[in-house]
Amino acid sequence: MIKKVLSLALCVFALTTASANPHIIPVPVVLEKTGEGFVMDEETSIHFKRSDKDLQELADFFTAYVGNISRYSLSHNSKSGKAVHLEIINNPQLGDEGYEMTVASNLIVIKANNRKGIFWGMQSLFQTLTSVRTNEVLKVPGMRVVDYPRFKWRGMMLDVSRHFFGPDVIKQYIDLMASYKLNVFHWHLVDDGGWRIEIKQYPKLTETGAWRVDRLDKVWSDREPARAGEPATYGGFYTQDQIREIVAYARLRNITIVPEIELPGHSVAALAAYPEYSCSQIPQLVNTGGVYPKNIQSSYCPGNEAVFVFLQNVLLEVMELFPSEFIHIGGDEVDKSWWKKCERCQQRMNAEGLTDEDELQSYMIRRMDDFLVTHNRRLIGWDEILEGGLASGATVMSWRGEAGGVAAAQMGHDVVMTPGSPCYFDHYQAGPEGEPVAIGGMNTLKHVYNYEPVPAELSIDEAKYVLGAQANVWTEFIPTVEHLEYMILPRMLLWPKCYGRLLKGAIGKTLTVDCRAGIFAALIKEGCATVAAIPKWPSALFRKMVSFWCKWTVK
Repeated sequence: MIKKVLSLALCVFALTTASANPHIIPVPVVLEKTGEGFVMDEETSIHFKRSDKDLQELADFFTAYVGNISRYSLSHNSKSGKAVHLEIINNPQLGDEGYEMTVASNLIVIKANNRKGIFWGMQSLFQTLTSVRTNEVLKVPGMRVVDYPRFKWRGMMLDVSRHFFGPDVIKQYIDLMASYKLNVFHWHLVDDGGWRIEIKQYPKLTETGAWRVDRLDKVWSDREPARAGEPATYGGFYTQDQIREIVAYARLRNITIVPEIELPGHSVAALAAYPEYSCSQIPQLVNTGGVYPKNIQSSYCPGNEAVFVFLQNVLLEVMELFPSEFIHIGGDEVDKSWWKKCERCQQRMNAEGLTDEDELQSYMIRRMDDFLVTHNRRLIGWDEILEGGLASGATVMSWRGEAGGVAAAQMGHDVVMTPGSPCYFDHYQAGPEGEPVAIGGMNTLKHVYNYEPVPAELSIDEAKYVLGAQANVWTEFIPTVEHLEYMILPRMLLWPKCYGRLLKGAIGKTLTVDCRAGIFAALIKEGCATVAAIPKWPSALFRKMVSFWCKWTVK
C-alpha cells in the first residue's frame, strides 16, 4: 500500500516540477539551473568503470528505476547516444556522502567519493522525474548540484513489536527513507508486545514470544490482559534469512539498519518465553496491549548470571545479522520494583558496591557495553541509561526532551536527538478532532519542519557530539499499514530539513512543497495551507488526512 500511495503521489510531483525550477529535498548546498536539460530516450547509456562492482550495482539500480517508469531500457557503456556518467573521484569537500551533479542536454555526470554519494545524486535526479509509468518525455532539468549532509545520523525508527509489519512493508519504509536521503533505519524488534527476530539458540523467543492473544477489536490502552488458555493468534517475526535480505536491500539504498534489543526492561515477551530470566521465574503471557496484569515482570533479573549469558548469546546472533556499528539496547522505562525485593539482585548490589537500583541498571548496561566493545560494536540506548552512571562507550538517544542529550554531549558522549516533541510521528499531527486515535501529543508539520537538532545550550565543541536526529514511530495505536502511512506522511516530507538546508523559504512566508514521496503538493502561505492537487487516493483515510492537515497543521 505504501508503494501504491507513493506512485500516485509522484504524479503530482512530476506535474509541479515540469515547468518549474528543480526541486530537490533537502535543498542542496548548491543548486543552479542551467541550459535546456536532458531528455532520456532509448539511446541513453549509463557509463561507469566496468571493474567497479559498486558502480555496476548502482547502474543496474538506475536502469531498473527508468525501466519501471518508461519504455526505455538503458544500456551500459554504449558509445552512441546520450550518456549518464557515474564517476568516483577524490574531493574532500564532499565527504563520505556528498556528490556533485551536472545536467546538460547530452550528458549527465554524477561524481562522488564513493557509492554513497553516487546513490544520493541519483536520488536527487529521480526526484525530478515521475515514479509512475508514463509515455511522456522523461526530462531532467538542466542544473548543477553540489550537496553533502549536515549530520551522519539521519534516522527513522519503526516499532514492529506492538503491531507487526511484514518484510514487504519494511522494504517500502526503507524506500521512502532513501527517497529523502535518510540513512539510519532504527528497527525496534522486541518489546512487551512481541519478540520479532528469530534467534536460533532460543527458539521459544519466536515460538512463544512472537504471539499474543488478539485484541485488535480494541485500542491499545483498552485491551484487557490475556487469560490462561486463550489462543495466541496475533503476531509474527522475521526469519534470519528475511533479515539478511532486508539488510542487503537497505545497504543498496545507503541505509544502515540499527537493531534494538530491549534490556533490561520492556521484556515481557522474552520472559513469557523464558521465565527463568525474571526475578520470580513465574510463567507469564505476552502483553496484549497497554494494560499490564498484576505481578507481571517486564525486566530481566540482573542478579542472575544466566541472564547475561542469555543476552550475550542473543546479541551474538544479532551482530551476525546486522553489520551496523551501533547496537541499540533500549534501557528505557525499566520497572525496578522486583529488583528491590529480589534476593539475587540485592546480593549483586552488595557484591558490586552499588547503592541503589539505578546503579544496578547501570551495572547491567556497562556489562553489555563491554561485551559489544569486544566485538567492535558500539552501544546506544535511550536517555535513561544516564541514570546511575553512563557506560564509558555509550551513545545516548535523547527522547525525554533534549536534557539527556545535552548532558551526554557535555560529558563527551555521542548523542542522537529524538525528543518526543517534535520527533514522535505516532503523536497527533492535526486536530485531534476527526483524527484516528493516537497515543497523544501534537507534532504538527510546522513543529517538525522547524526542529533544530543541536541544542542552544551546547558549545561549538560540545555540538560536535550530536550525530544527528531521528523521528520515531511507535505503533501501539497504529495497527495497519494504512494507518502507518497516515502517521509518517507528510511529516517525513519536511523531516530532512533539519539535516540539511531549508526547502524554500520558511513557514510563515511562502513555502512550496513538491512531494517526492508524500501525499500531495501544497502551498503554505502566511501560515495557512491550501491543497494544490489532490488525486483520488486509494484510501478514504488519506483523503481525510489531507483535509485535516490543511486545516490544522500549520497554524
